[in-house]
Amino acid sequence: MGELEAIRIFLTVAELQSFAGAARQLGMTPASVTRKIAALEARLGVQLLVRTTRQVSLTSAGAIYAVRVTPLSHELTEAANETREAQGIISGRLRISAPLSLGIKVLPAVLSQFGALYPQINVDVSLSDSFVDIVEESFDLAIRISGPPSDKSTIWRKICRVPRLLVAAPDYLRARGLPQQPSDLAEHDCLGYRDDLGDEIWQLSNGKRRHSHRAAGRLSANNGDLLAGLVRNGEGIALLPRFIAEADIVNGRLAEVLPDWSTTEIWLTLYYPPYEQLPLRVATFSDFFETHVNEARRL
Repeated sequence: MGELEAIRIFLTVAELQSFAGAARQLGMTPASVTRKIAALEARLGVQLLVRTTRQVSLTSAGAIYAVRVTPLSHELTEAANETREAQGIISGRLRISAPLSLGIKVLPAVLSQFGALYPQINVDVSLSDSFVDIVEESFDLAIRISGPPSDKSTIWRKICRVPRLLVAAPDYLRARGLPQQPSDLAEHDCLGYRDDLGDEIWQLSNGKRRHSHRAAGRLSANNGDLLAGLVRNGEGIALLPRFIAEADIVNGRLAEVLPDWSTTEIWLTLYYPPYEQLPLRVATFSDFFETHVNEARRL
């Protein structure tokens, strides 16, 4: 058991490049971490880490050792988690990927309440508006706002619809005119949500009427909060999730444009790696998240 603990400590030091940082994360003293690493190096007969005044780095032998023992450490952690879960004990590490705006606006309340109920689960959240390969990057689940998935290797679960609104600043609309129909958008600065697929296409509908508009204006971004800020500054019209724009609409900083026209439906979803069965900690968080979102009606 002593060597397994030493491996875990070694990998943490290697990841953080710091004995002090590893000690804080593991709840140990720096001296204890140093002793454990020294004992491991003595047993192996090689130096694994190079210590400098600024950081800690792997030696060539340390890099080889880390590559070999990392899968072993992960397997042992999962084995411990599965054993506890078989007894109904919810614990372990939960790695979550989420969009930046949703993470900032919605997740603090979710994580605080979840942590109070399940203190033995350590939650690690990574916020990014870019597409994340949850299998390649070893996430337990991803929270996404999107249409139906194109990646067939993942499992997905719909949580709720995410309404979107075309919005602009009142001063901008007074200066440029309020669009009366979708074709009027061609005369306006339209700020698109831009990703690797290129310009955003707004698919608008009103009954049987349909209209497509390419949001290819002077400004674009891959984050809704940044787009909202640009729109508040009078830079043009943007299509935003209601949970981002609603407060600004209520206080009069933004106004809805073409309210009789709806946009393509998108959903708040949970994506999972191709599990044969959801780990208990993942299933428990998923149920908690869905309940919180639907009860809070934040989206």
